[in-house]
Amino acid sequence: MRRTLNVIRLQLINRQTFIWVPLIVLGSAVVISVLIYAMIPLDGPKYGGGGQAPLWYFFAIGISAMTLTFPFSQAMSITRRDFFVGTLATAVLGSALLSLVFLLGGAIELATNGYGVNGYVFHLPWLWEAGPLGAFVVFFSLSLFLFVLGFTGATIYKSGGPVVLTIVGVGLALVLLALVFLVTRLELWLTVGRAIGDLGALGLALWGLAIVAVLTVISFLAFRKATP
Repeated sequence: MRRTLNVIRLQLINRQTFIWVPLIVLGSAVVISVLIYAMIPLDGPKYGGGGQAPLWYFFAIGISAMTLTFPFSQAMSITRRDFFVGTLATAVLGSALLSLVFLLGGAIELATNGYGVNGYVFHLPWLWEAGPLGAFVVFFSLSLFLFVLGFTGATIYKSGGPVVLTIVGVGLALVLLALVFLVTRLELWLTVGRAIGDLGALGLALWGLAIVAVLTVISFLAFRKATP
């Protein structure tokens, strides 16, 4: 545990990466969204996706955690296992913190009638249909998924190089294309839509955590051959 905490402190040496930049991106997205809402001449509630901006930034954090911090950790004689566990623990903590900020933002929107313009960035009905705890899981799953996705891609790059990463990317694109073709050919889009509606945001988030677990295993296997 002590070695894991040392890796967490290593990742957080530059707090701008995990804390200040995501908060600045989020705050800017909120301000811009509210200004846009204020210009829309409608009395009904207005919803936007500006709140997802810092979630995508977690993808970049996942990449930099591997490409920038990993070589430095090897120079400090940190074992690969400790670095891997500590980095994922940092991602979990960062995702949880960002999710709490999203919950606070949703509470502020409800208390202020959408910042006085009936506009909402955080409290999107479909994401909050399972309550605050469900919304927390949704936000947590999204941010952690994007971090692990970026980290896994960077790990594959470090272990196999750009050719292997390109082959993996093309392979995933072909698999997705095959699934779309199969669903279209069998005329299953209505069934798929109903299944997604039945799952809801919370159900999809739980499936997202399952995908995170799979990506974690893949990245761990590739991480053993990664070069600093």
